[in-house]
Amino acid sequence: MLDWNEILLRLFLAAIFGAAVGIERERKDWAAGMRTHMMVCVGSALTMMVSSFGFSDVLGSEYVELDPSRVAAQVISGIGFLGAGTILFLKPATIKGLTTASGLWTIAGIGLATGGGMYFAAGAATVIALLILWGMQVVQKKFALKGGAKSLRITADDRAVSSQILETLWEFPSLEVTNFSVTTSDNGFDVDVALIGINKKEMAQILDKIQELPTVSGFVWN
Repeated sequence: MLDWNEILLRLFLAAIFGAAVGIERERKDWAAGMRTHMMVCVGSALTMMVSSFGFSDVLGSEYVELDPSRVAAQVISGIGFLGAGTILFLKPATIKGLTTASGLWTIAGIGLATGGGMYFAAGAATVIALLILWGMQVVQKKFALKGGAKSLRITADDRAVSSQILETLWEFPSLEVTNFSVTTSDNGFDVDVALIGINKKEMAQILDKIQELPTVSGFVWN
């Protein structure tokens, strides 16, 4: 059985590990911030301790066997429900929250490791998680400039023909259109296009080309 000093140490370390990852998510104003990550990590650590030591009073009985992994294993599957709530399907080909969901799943594992007394593994996993979430952004942005996904919304009046807009996009051979949808309104229609294989310079050229169309009244891209 753990003494109270060891219990406090494990819960306190779990809170620190959770806060370290949560602060990184908090500064970007994601759905799961510092407090959420701390709660998940501390709760996982507590669950691990309960799973490992919480049934010591019934051990030794002839008909009782202890499997320390049974209670802790439910955290891995149970945290999926919490992670699923952070995933948002905004529109076709646009999904947000996957990194937050995977971060919560990882922080649950860090909490289990802390609760199990694997301090080095928990600390190393926290550092690696921070490197992935924060340090790898530079690499991600570098590749995103070369071939990242872009979304473009074009507003046209009722004289426009959607095929004409699509033909204008096809004039750029390096461009790949992954989604093309049209929403009609009283004054015309909106064209939503998902593009890959394009950088900012090519995007500026496309916008200049579309702006030359007399039936196009505006556009928004990100």
